Amino acid sequence: MADLNIPDSLLVKKYIEGNEAALSKLINRHESRIYGFIYSKIKDKDITNDLFQDTFIKVIKTLKNNSYKEEDKFLSWVLRISHNLIVDHFRKTKRMPMQRDNDQFSIFSIISDNSLNIENRIIIEQVETDLKNLLEELVEDQKEILMMRLYYNMSFREISEEKKISINTALGRMRYALNNLRKIIEKNKVVLN
Repeated sequence: MADLNIPDSLLVKKYIEGNEAALSKLINRHESRIYGFIYSKIKDKDITNDLFQDTFIKVIKTLKNNSYKEEDKFLSWVLRISHNLIVDHFRKTKRMPMQRDNDQFSIFSIISDNSLNIENRIIIEQVETDLKNLLEELVEDQKEILMMRLYYNMSFREISEEKKISINTALGRMRYALNNLRKIIEKNKVVLN
C-alpha cells in the first residue's frame, strides 16, 4: 500500500504501537498545511517554526500517553493544538511584548550603556573569550547544536533538518550541552559577568 493511501488513523495506530516512521509520514503529509495555518496567524517565520515544533511535541506526548481519541480527524486535532498554542502566544506577548533583533532593531540599543569605558569593553571581550573557550570543551555534536541554536538562532526544526536528526535528538543534545557547560563552568570556576 502506497504511503499516500494509508489513512491517518492507521499511521497514528502504527506510531502508538512503536513505529516511529509512521509519525514522520504524518508530519510530512500535513506539514505544509499546519505550518501555513500557523504562519497565516503569526506572520513571523521564527515564531512559526517554534510553534510548529511545540505543536508536534504536544502531539507526540498525547500519542505516547494514549490520550488521543479522534483517530479519523488527525489533521483537525493537530490544527486545534496549533490554534491553542497561537492563542497562548498572543496572550503571552500581550503581557510581555517581545522584540527580536533584526537589521532595524537591537535589544542592546535599549539596554546598553552608550558610555562603555575601556574597562567594561575589556571585561565584555574577556567574558566572550571565556565562553568560546568553554564551548570548545563540549563534545562536538553538543557544541554544534548549542552554536546553531544560540549563535545562529536556528529553530530545533531547522537544526534537525540541517543535521539530519530528529527534533527529539536535537533537543536532547541541547539539554546535555547546557548541563555539561554548567559542569565545565563549575569545574573551571569561571565567572561569566
